[in-house]
Amino acid sequence: MPAPRTVLLTGAAGGLGTLMRDLLPEYGYTLRLLDLHPVDGAPGAVVADLADKDAVREAVRGVDAIIHLAGISLEASFDKILRANIEGTYNLYEAAREEGVRRVVFASSNHAVGYTPRPRGDDPLIPVDTPRRPDTFYGLSKCFGEDLAQLYWDKHGLETVSVRIGSCFPEPTSVRMLSVWMSPADGARLFHAALTAEDVGHTVVHGSSANTRLWWDLTSARALGYEPRDDSEPYARKLIAEQGELDPDDPAHACLGGHFVTDPPIWPY
Repeated sequence: MPAPRTVLLTGAAGGLGTLMRDLLPEYGYTLRLLDLHPVDGAPGAVVADLADKDAVREAVRGVDAIIHLAGISLEASFDKILRANIEGTYNLYEAAREEGVRRVVFASSNHAVGYTPRPRGDDPLIPVDTPRRPDTFYGLSKCFGEDLAQLYWDKHGLETVSVRIGSCFPEPTSVRMLSVWMSPADGARLFHAALTAEDVGHTVVHGSSANTRLWWDLTSARALGYEPRDDSEPYARKLIAEQGELDPDDPAHACLGGHFVTDPPIWPY
């Protein structure tokens, strides 16, 4: 698929959105930014709620593709998750269908499969087709997003790459994150591959760097043309010295979703 020229980036004021709005233009994209809040340094960004169907359709009009990062990224009440992550994602897909957008990259999450036991020892890597086991309402909303993407491909021919993101920060901040970390540079590489790969239909991929301590299989991501270049291992010694190795008897360390399984962080707004 030829590289899209104009890409709508939702959630542009968030942590991941801030990283991507700096990195993706290096691949030749013109970004149209959207967020519920003003975007620092981007006076032309669209400030809109995904619940506002007219505003969403206006934001989508004329773009070649969408990277959908917006929504609540921690646990919250079901009503809040319903509005922001479920109804908001539906409104975005409807606008994309109505405006003839061909490709969406959807920020799914490892929390869609958070209750999946993490690999230990010689266990195989977690495959991308592992049964979904959400660990929170937040994770449940990501399952919905993946199913919505499948429906819009089967019914309307709108392609999506759903990226089950681990943790994308400049560097990992916990021992668990050593296994699911995606460097910002690798995140941009993966999003670029997801925007340009041919015939993706609806493809689900795991989103992380090529970590020495990797827990999940990156085969479907690599099939898009993604070549991760980073590894969390240089950060391992310091983090393990500070936090210790993961305790296999701790429920928060036994599953892919980490402390989202036992004590999920709550959305503060």
